[in-house]
Amino acid sequence: MTSTNAGSAGLGGGELDQARAKYRQERDKRQDPHRRDLLDLRGREELLADPYTPVAGRDPATDAVDALVVGAGWGGLMAAAHLRKAGINRIRVVDKAGDVGGVWYWNRYPGVMCDVESYIYLPMLEELGYMPKHRYSYGEEIRGYARQVAEHFGLYDLALFHTAVSGLHWSGDDGAWQVSTDRGDDFLARYVVVAHGSFTSLKLPAIPGIDDFTGKLFHSSRWDYDYTGGDTSSRLTKLHDKTVGVIGTGASAIQIVAPLGESAKELYVFQRTPSTVAPRDNVETDPVWAASLEPGWQRRRRENFTAVTNGATVAEDLVQDGWTVFYKAMMNSDGYGDLTPEQLAERRELLDLEHMEKIRARVASTVNDPETAEALKPYYRYMCKRPAFHDEYLPAFNLPNVTLVDTDGKGVERVTAHGVIANGREYQLDCLILATGFDQDAAYTDRIGFDVTGRDGQRLSAKWADGPETLHGIMSNGFPNFFLLPTNNMQGTATVNFVHNLESTGEHIGQLVAELERRGAIGEADQAAEGDYVTKLTAGAGLALMGSRAFLESCTPSRWNNEGALDARPSKNVNYPGLSSAYFGMLKEWLNDGDLAGLRLTPRP
Repeated sequence: MTSTNAGSAGLGGGELDQARAKYRQERDKRQDPHRRDLLDLRGREELLADPYTPVAGRDPATDAVDALVVGAGWGGLMAAAHLRKAGINRIRVVDKAGDVGGVWYWNRYPGVMCDVESYIYLPMLEELGYMPKHRYSYGEEIRGYARQVAEHFGLYDLALFHTAVSGLHWSGDDGAWQVSTDRGDDFLARYVVVAHGSFTSLKLPAIPGIDDFTGKLFHSSRWDYDYTGGDTSSRLTKLHDKTVGVIGTGASAIQIVAPLGESAKELYVFQRTPSTVAPRDNVETDPVWAASLEPGWQRRRRENFTAVTNGATVAEDLVQDGWTVFYKAMMNSDGYGDLTPEQLAERRELLDLEHMEKIRARVASTVNDPETAEALKPYYRYMCKRPAFHDEYLPAFNLPNVTLVDTDGKGVERVTAHGVIANGREYQLDCLILATGFDQDAAYTDRIGFDVTGRDGQRLSAKWADGPETLHGIMSNGFPNFFLLPTNNMQGTATVNFVHNLESTGEHIGQLVAELERRGAIGEADQAAEGDYVTKLTAGAGLALMGSRAFLESCTPSRWNNEGALDARPSKNVNYPGLSSAYFGMLKEWLNDGDLAGLRLTPRP
């Protein structure tokens, strides 16, 4: 292979060939047909129970509301807020959690924080007159701000917490949805928005023997502070005499390892695949800078960040953090117009390799033990897994009581009554924490926990058996006045900053509902328009560099490539092709056109 001269200084075709071979070797170690096998959570309610808020008794709701929003994370809050702005008064938010916050309600593990800059992640900062305390906010502040948003828009008035929707049935006679829940509620809602986030359904690997463990076992999103002591920002005082194991080295584990290492008698971290860990460099918000911001600053900053991380050419990078510096270097093709597509792809691959070499060099310079350092080095392209940013994770492995148990890509073998077996050895544990993430590839109705029965008795589970069928990722034929907030691979768009997507689609739904109200109409996606939209998306799937099949096949198994089983993912599980700005622009143009093309409108009873 011949290298172009457009690559990074010091790296060329020979180094690229070596990296490809190493990456293939590490990928192939991790190919396992059983790695997608998950624990059946039925009958294991103790793993899902809310450890933070007691369940309060209440009478069932048997009324009628204007709108139901399923989910009280950022997606649900944004949809409800924009419905309120659209003039919808009786809005009921329903969530399994004990309060609003979604992922930030459940994830209260020590050290929890956001990996996207708070000035663009937290929505409606200007509207609520709020400025985050740090550039990257900690979980406690994010959860508190979510409550402020809910209070600001009056969303607690009709909210039902610790409640799971069990069924939705369209009643054509009423022009509304009949809603049932696991707590006996039975009410009507004219509009329904399902805002099921990406980080809601626990992923618990089906490790043999997991039910045999007699010690303390919990998922990182159900942290048991009664057992560990402490809180999100203080020492875990009850672990001083405990031996703790953590399975997983993804985003959650990277944040909990250092607090556990500082608190536990012994800590074993069981690793199948190391993550990339770049500097976090968090700082407190500069009040002088905050005071200098001009109206509209958040929208401009947020859109700039999404444009850069989508690969758009921008005059200035307003955020300049670990995300944008990489993407701007990788995706910007300015000055390389004389390169062929193949040469440009090679240049980008060389830039990726240079960046990964810096990541690996940071591991080597931080971790004292050479064997541990080598095991912590990630060998794959940068965006094969969601990158991590942390300043205490790697140094934690220099503590005498912290041991990395690298399984060379195999994962742990089994759980016993008293610990975990990995690499043929049993590690005895008092406590086992599963930092194993969330299931994002199960069938949609399995993830949301209920089926939806639409017009003429059609079930969403049956219609979507081979993947989602939507108009714009937001509505589906056969399901009137029913809206979705699309997450990744749900026929909407994908953004590094999830909340940008959630707020933009929530705003669109609010404006569309306002138009339906003005017309006194029920809205439903037209079947032909929906089919055209799905065809457009599947035909354009994989056009983005980091969404292409070739790129995903080259990656180590992860949630991005369905744990290495791309063909097991329905072909309709795709994103809108091209930039997120193009998707948002399409929605805006469609709504502003006024025709609501592709919608079937019928008079409201």
